[in-house]
Amino acid sequence: MNTLAVRKLRETLAAGAAVYGLWVTLESASVTEMAVALGLDWVVIDAEHGHLDWKEIVAHLRTAVRSETVALVRIAELDRGLIKRALDIGADGVVVPWMETEDQLRQAVAFARYPPEGCRGLGAERATGWGECLAEHTIEANDHVLVVPIIESVRAVAAVPQMCQVEGVDIVFFGPADFSATAGFRGQWEGPGVARQLLALKDTIRQAGKHCGVVATGTANLAERFEQGFRVIALGIDGGLLLRSIHASLAAVGRDRGIRSGFRVEEPMRPRPETPGATGEAVR
Repeated sequence: MNTLAVRKLRETLAAGAAVYGLWVTLESASVTEMAVALGLDWVVIDAEHGHLDWKEIVAHLRTAVRSETVALVRIAELDRGLIKRALDIGADGVVVPWMETEDQLRQAVAFARYPPEGCRGLGAERATGWGECLAEHTIEANDHVLVVPIIESVRAVAAVPQMCQVEGVDIVFFGPADFSATAGFRGQWEGPGVARQLLALKDTIRQAGKHCGVVATGTANLAERFEQGFRVIALGIDGGLLLRSIHASLAAVGRDRGIRSGFRVEEPMRPRPETPGATGEAVR
């Protein structure tokens, strides 16, 4: 666990400044290495969607261990074994999808903490220096581990005030596309009324002293999200950012076109909506 990076992240947020990061879905650890070299505050290595395996995840984590970049792993679901494994191989915390109740969130925090505060098992893996720094790690881990829930369903709305009371949670992320789907607007980033509802939830969370995170849909949206009160902001998703660059270069030579489901050829180019889905954003 990179306690220095976690402390710096918390200090930056406490000062009212934003922390900027990258959502990582591609298997090459060079992606995280680039994020670290550019001084990003955090990365989320996505093990929920996509095809990353544990060998690739640990390779991403290794690139951040001696940096000031916090490295989190988004697990596939609320599961004690997944949380334990992500933390054992060196993640600074976990991002837990589809959080809908206070009890679920309390359980996630317990899974991420050693006894007596939680029920995380002790392991002689990377996090403990393969057992050599077991005492040191277990003393500091409970206070530094980050447990980040994602609010991505209408059902979670009523539970948000109670979830805000859960100790051990600093940051709450939003998944607008999944939230929109549960509101009846599948395939839209923020369906009718969803943006307003998420901003209201953001206000509730901030009033409780916690910080809110979201993935920006583009460069202009970064400043917009900051003005709205978000302080944990993703520049984008690695694949989406790569696509943006490729599209811009293809457009410059008159060769741009969109990607269709099933990778069918699309001619001529159809307008691509300016949404995270169109730019590769993966927080759904």
